[in-house]
Amino acid sequence: MVSNRELFLNYLGQTSESPYLIEIEKADGIYLYGPNGKKYIDLISGVSVSSLGHNSEIIKNAIKEQVDNHLHLMVYGEFIQSPQVKLAEYLSNMLPESLDSVYLVNSGSEAIEGAVKLAKKYTGKTKLVSFKNAYHGSTHGALSLCGNEDFKNSCRPLLPEVYHIELNNFNDLEIIDNNTACVVLEPIQAEGGIKIPTKEYIKELKKICDEKGCLLIFDEIQTGFGRTGKMFGFQHFDVVPDIVCFAKALGGGMPIGAFVSSKEIMNYFKTNPVLGHITTFGGHPVSSAAAYSTIKFISESEITKYVKEKEMLFREKLKHPLINEIRGEGLLLAVELGSFDSVLKVVKYGLEEGFITDWFIFHDTAFRIAPPLIINENEIIKSCELILKVLNKI
Repeated sequence: MVSNRELFLNYLGQTSESPYLIEIEKADGIYLYGPNGKKYIDLISGVSVSSLGHNSEIIKNAIKEQVDNHLHLMVYGEFIQSPQVKLAEYLSNMLPESLDSVYLVNSGSEAIEGAVKLAKKYTGKTKLVSFKNAYHGSTHGALSLCGNEDFKNSCRPLLPEVYHIELNNFNDLEIIDNNTACVVLEPIQAEGGIKIPTKEYIKELKKICDEKGCLLIFDEIQTGFGRTGKMFGFQHFDVVPDIVCFAKALGGGMPIGAFVSSKEIMNYFKTNPVLGHITTFGGHPVSSAAAYSTIKFISESEITKYVKEKEMLFREKLKHPLINEIRGEGLLLAVELGSFDSVLKVVKYGLEEGFITDWFIFHDTAFRIAPPLIINENEIIKSCELILKVLNKI
């Protein structure tokens, strides 16, 4: 009989020469389970997706209720669908007053695509600015914004007039000029290895964007909804972006993305041309129901309140000669080892010991800690014991 492993390798398009190749049969809370009953602590949450853990009753009940009503009805924006409007209203009310118009899509890449397209339509400008070692997605427009040449060179030509600047380098801000449509920034660079801008830098960036008449777009795809200890990453910097993009944790495990702006800016999608930005499955009703239940729980519970304490417990327990530093905010952390070989061994031996981590796309000398926000004190201590056991093996 052909195994699932063989089917996986024979029929699914592959993204690397060395996938994890562990088979998962079920998941619950912070744990993933193989068909043989082996248990893994999920320390990456499907890359910052499953913030409420796996198999959440809150999310499952919302999905079941919506499935009994209807699935897809019509392309986005034509029919009034209760899950979409409830989600849009709730999300808008979580955000600053100026961010009151929500466009629902399917993924983070699509959110970035829509946001950049909207910025160009609204400003009438063509120049785009993003950051070295930034990651914004894999579609052509989002890929153009990515700040790593090795990652995208084989896909050129990409979008023209894209300029990359260095995070926290004030001199580079001179690149932002009167022809700049937007600046796209992660509040915390995730795939760059968890790099954090200073508050002074973000304030100066926003000031220059306002002076030059370009829009500031925050990519909150990994940092949104409590991951950093605040509801949104931009709240660490006391600025409000012109457009903000979400995905990942928004859906609680279901595929959905969104970009949010003001009604004034968003209205530029209505004309020149009509239907100038459309999506068939954006804001799918089942995903929207899951997203509404997810962000409502995160907002109304105390889950975000304890994220900082959990971060500090990881920092306290992870002391080892191989660890150079731990960077990050909340439960978005990079454990720096200074060696790709060491990180590879942590990933490999981690699977053997029963935990899952990985490295960052543009920074391969650190491994990721981004568990579900529901992880408790005992589970953090157990995770750290397993990590230290692996580091001792190395």
